[in-house]
Amino acid sequence: MTAAGLTMPFANVLGSGLPDGQPDNRPIAFFTKPLDGFELEFMAETLAMAGITGFDLSVRPGGRVNPEKADDELPKVVETGKKYGLATEMMVSSVRGLDELSEKVLRTASQNGIRHYRLGYFNYDFSEGIQESLKQIKKGLEPLARMNGELGIQAGYQNHTGTRVGAPMWDIWELVRDFPVSQVSSQFDIQHAVTEGAASWPLALRLLSKNIGSIVVKDFTWEIHNRKPQIVPVPMGEGIVDFGLFFSLLRELKIAVPVSLHAEYSLLDKSEESLPLLQQQKIIVTKLRKDVDFVRKHLETV
Repeated sequence: MTAAGLTMPFANVLGSGLPDGQPDNRPIAFFTKPLDGFELEFMAETLAMAGITGFDLSVRPGGRVNPEKADDELPKVVETGKKYGLATEMMVSSVRGLDELSEKVLRTASQNGIRHYRLGYFNYDFSEGIQESLKQIKKGLEPLARMNGELGIQAGYQNHTGTRVGAPMWDIWELVRDFPVSQVSSQFDIQHAVTEGAASWPLALRLLSKNIGSIVVKDFTWEIHNRKPQIVPVPMGEGIVDFGLFFSLLRELKIAVPVSLHAEYSLLDKSEESLPLLQQQKIIVTKLRKDVDFVRKHLETV
């Protein structure tokens, strides 16, 4: 029930390219948000059974780890993960700049082997304008980048659907292009890239290719409600994301970075939430294993 011996530290592939002909056997981390409500041991065992090799740990208000208590809670999660062969080298944070709490969280994370974290989101100040907003955000990232360099930890900004910074991906290029990728990077989310640029997302991938520090994989489709399009999360391979093209471009552009698998569809239906825990686990493992196998197939064949 464990995956001991199967993990490969993300640090070994961080920002590196793949030699021609070498199979892509990168580890797959799982963004823990959907399982944060379960006991830690249950979460770790379930992910190991599903073939996951690491946590992309939620370290933010309401997450698995409370940032205020990170120095106590985070090491416990890391040690529990090790029992099941799970690395903890990625986390999702609310860090948006360098302050006392952010420094504490990042130092604790670095000391416990985390090498990549997702930044919190930024909003435009429309009274200042988009260009000035980006300029100020970038300036605010400078001391954080220096801290990242000191700690050996990499920040990643996730592109996301909507009107926040990072929906149009050219603004991420503006934010990260002058920083070393080892300090501040793009976390390229293919689902959100397709959502905002169904045909043009390959251009964003090419633009950001040298600045990508991690990727997020998940799938979706569209539904129309009240004449408005709604995103509907679905399991990997059941939606409209062209993963064949995506992974092919990763190979072409030599983007070999940590992979975070997200499951935003329901892992348990309402009727299944009252089932005994072992039955719930079986259902979750079956769904996640299908996603993991799908990702592994693409990683190994592109």
